[in-house]
Amino acid sequence: MDQIVRLHSSSGTTGKPIVVGYTKEDLEEWRYCIMCVLQMAGVVPGDRAQMAFGYGMFTGGFGLHYGLEGLGCMMIPAGSGNTERHIMMMEDYGTTVLIATPSYAMHICEVGEKLGYNWEKSSLRVGLFGGEPCTPKLKAEIESRMHIFCTDNYGLTEVMGPGVSGECLTSRNQQHIMEDHFYWEVIDPKTGEVLPEGATGELVLTPLNKKGVPILRYRTHDLTTVTTAPCGCGRTTARMDKIRSRTDDMLIVRGTNVYPSQIEDVLSAIDGASPHYRLVLDNESGMDRMTLMLELESQSFTDSLPQMEDFRRSVADKLKSVLQLGVVVKLLEPGSIERFMGKAKHVEDNRSK
Repeated sequence: MDQIVRLHSSSGTTGKPIVVGYTKEDLEEWRYCIMCVLQMAGVVPGDRAQMAFGYGMFTGGFGLHYGLEGLGCMMIPAGSGNTERHIMMMEDYGTTVLIATPSYAMHICEVGEKLGYNWEKSSLRVGLFGGEPCTPKLKAEIESRMHIFCTDNYGLTEVMGPGVSGECLTSRNQQHIMEDHFYWEVIDPKTGEVLPEGATGELVLTPLNKKGVPILRYRTHDLTTVTTAPCGCGRTTARMDKIRSRTDDMLIVRGTNVYPSQIEDVLSAIDGASPHYRLVLDNESGMDRMTLMLELESQSFTDSLPQMEDFRRSVADKLKSVLQLGVVVKLLEPGSIERFMGKAKHVEDNRSK
């Protein structure tokens, strides 16, 4: 323990948070991996980076902070919360890079619009997102409304933190793995068998140089596919598909396996459906019931009850065809779903209450 210079902990996705320690060498390697991810996203020395992550035990804040400083960026350690102040700082300081969860970035965008802030004339140009999955539809909405280029990065506290992989400017739906620091495998989550390249399975990572808390073959619970095919950006490292689901976020509803990513895929293909939703499960009647609370985009919300009913029925039919399960759909006006500064909460399971 006398070699450990910092502690961080996980968010507790699978239960009690896991605490990990870092040596001085671990922190230097972590900073290097972050710098690589930043460069892939188009961040350059001299950029002005505004941090909207918290600076607590969560690895995102400190991890990105020191990587950005190492690259030569000016850091604005704004932290989480106080959205109007974030917007004021962007204007006053000429912020060019925003670090946030995608859901909080969307919230900043909406608050700015209500205040009359002109995002098109803003100095902001890059969004660095992490902490939660970002659907293609949500990313596209943020890019079009804030007039920035959004990228995802991936990591988990147990193996290091953010910086395990990152998105380049060419392969928008994949992320380059830092192969010189992490040995990757994809396994069958049920049998543990290592799967061939191109197969979808659970990502397993082994940090090659970690000293504080050495880890061997850590099962991430994240489902993905990895390819070693050349990338158009010129980098030769393996690329993993962006994480859309986990082995432990599967819902079993009336004997049917349901992943939130399936619902997101359906919604992303429906014009007028926003990326903001809440899935509520209960069994008050003695049988599992799944209700989708769906927020509409402003141009789709109307006072015409027949038109809204047709839209609601269309969404329910499309979900049923994919999930093979009936879903109660309730339509909400824009801004109804709570926005979160941290990870967005999409599922509310009340069946055990």
